[in-house]
Amino acid sequence: MNKNSIQDLKELIRAGLGKTPAHTVVRHGQLVNVVTREIYPADIAIHKDTIVAVGDVAAYIGPDTRFIDAGGKYLVPGLIDGHLHSECSKMSLTSFAKAVVPSGTTSIVSGLDEYISVSGLEGLREVLDEMKQGPLKVFWGAPFKTPYTFPPSTIAFDIKKEVHAEVQKWPECFGVWETVREFIQEEDEDTLGAILEAGRNHLPVFGCAPMARGRELNGYLCAGVRLDHESYDHEEVVEKLRKGMHVLIRESSVTHFLKENMRAVSEVNPAFARRVSFCTDDVTATDVLAKGHVDHLVRLAMAEGVDPLTAIQMGTLNSAEAYRIDHLVGSITPGRLADILIVDDPASFKVERVISNGVLVAQDGRITSSLQPPARSAVLSGALKRPLAKPEDFEYRVGIRSGQATVLSMDVKGPFVRKRRDATLPVVDSVVQPDPRQDVLLVSVLERFGRNGNQSLAFCSGWKLKRGAMASSAAPDDNNLICLGTNALDMSVAVNHLIVNGGGQVVVDGGKVVEFLPLPVGGIVSDLEPSEIARREELLAEAARNLGCDLPDPLMYMFFLPITAIPDYAITDAGPVDCVALRTFDPVLRLTEG
Repeated sequence: MNKNSIQDLKELIRAGLGKTPAHTVVRHGQLVNVVTREIYPADIAIHKDTIVAVGDVAAYIGPDTRFIDAGGKYLVPGLIDGHLHSECSKMSLTSFAKAVVPSGTTSIVSGLDEYISVSGLEGLREVLDEMKQGPLKVFWGAPFKTPYTFPPSTIAFDIKKEVHAEVQKWPECFGVWETVREFIQEEDEDTLGAILEAGRNHLPVFGCAPMARGRELNGYLCAGVRLDHESYDHEEVVEKLRKGMHVLIRESSVTHFLKENMRAVSEVNPAFARRVSFCTDDVTATDVLAKGHVDHLVRLAMAEGVDPLTAIQMGTLNSAEAYRIDHLVGSITPGRLADILIVDDPASFKVERVISNGVLVAQDGRITSSLQPPARSAVLSGALKRPLAKPEDFEYRVGIRSGQATVLSMDVKGPFVRKRRDATLPVVDSVVQPDPRQDVLLVSVLERFGRNGNQSLAFCSGWKLKRGAMASSAAPDDNNLICLGTNALDMSVAVNHLIVNGGGQVVVDGGKVVEFLPLPVGGIVSDLEPSEIARREELLAEAARNLGCDLPDPLMYMFFLPITAIPDYAITDAGPVDCVALRTFDPVLRLTEG
């Protein structure tokens, strides 16, 4: 919305008064009014990128007005994903827009934190500029702190409270992003400083409080957090709503929480719906192309008994209000940006055409205009700053020559939840041996920004690899190199392939690369077409399945291992982490010589 001067504002007011003819009129549509919960015939007058009139707009038509005929279909506001790490899709913002805009998503709320972790504020500025060239709006929240692993891991750039004093004044900043509960609970000075700065700038604080209940939730709310996107059951949703939070129900590619969480609305209190909205958090190209994006969540909510108008509210106005951006997006009303979907019917919710910023940008599931990524500077396309690895780097050495080691293996119980599993492994030539027969693999994280050369080693279970290794340079929250495998040689080959090629995801078997997805932009995303990324995602998953893995998304489950915000265990370059005690630990519990 171009209101940079008094003259701009005068121009828009005149357009609203009908003194200036509309640039575009959408006619012959049924308006889905999410503000008043009504559906009725209405036309829409648009001046440049802004809606100026809704209803009878005959007085707004001039000789040069362009028309978009809705053909009696339904007019719905552009959809909003209320919490999203677009980087976890492995698609650049340009590629991501190609994937989600045809499904009706015209706005996302994101911290773009993965970009910051690998390229700092300089890289972030490039991504923010990239965003402005496309049809997808990004409402940026400044990450409360980086890194937000606890204890701190290594990244390319650390956000401290002093950085917030600068970035919260940027025009792109709409709040403080994903404030993790543990940092408030531990009274982290940088986190509290970011919250105080937000108060001075009248910006909302976005939350991240999985499994927070009772006193822990009360203390968290006293810090001023407005909303949360992490609830593991509907009772958690109910408590958060009753304590005044806006709640985003998450349905990602690997965490399927919508059905359970929607019980707060369908079983406990239908009135809760007005403060509930949607987010996907982490999605793959494969899922978006197969199922859709926020439109898929709208349909899922209806399948759980939510009426169409309420489900559409959740995907539009509710999210805009939660983030205090409803003066810009979330409804088809005068003064809002002209993000309009032409939908077959509210009950089936098939998005047929997409208007973003007053321009028809997608039709029948495809982007209608040319959308090209920008040239990438060295800031976002440089080499990984890590020497090549040797097989012995992936040997867990101990103080006995032979015998047995009892180890704590991080046993995956879902994409984020790892539980303790004690296992006994053989020690040969002072090296603890991974044991695929027991489903106990070695996992390692290697710092890749040239700051300290850290490397951690630990043990994990749940992948069921019988041979080979996997590695990724995309691994939130710090995006260091993560690798897990059955043997040191394959692990070194996997890591070195990523170092030589500037990042990506790889599966190795018998010392040879089986599949590889290059991620040259920051080592975390690609400018490839979404369909090509989806194709390679499936090849990687199939390669992992051929090694024995039966997880839904083996690479994604692996690259979530460094996330320390959810109990019980994680691993970063600082070491394996006890996410309850908030400290690193020694995974070798006991040695028995023999």
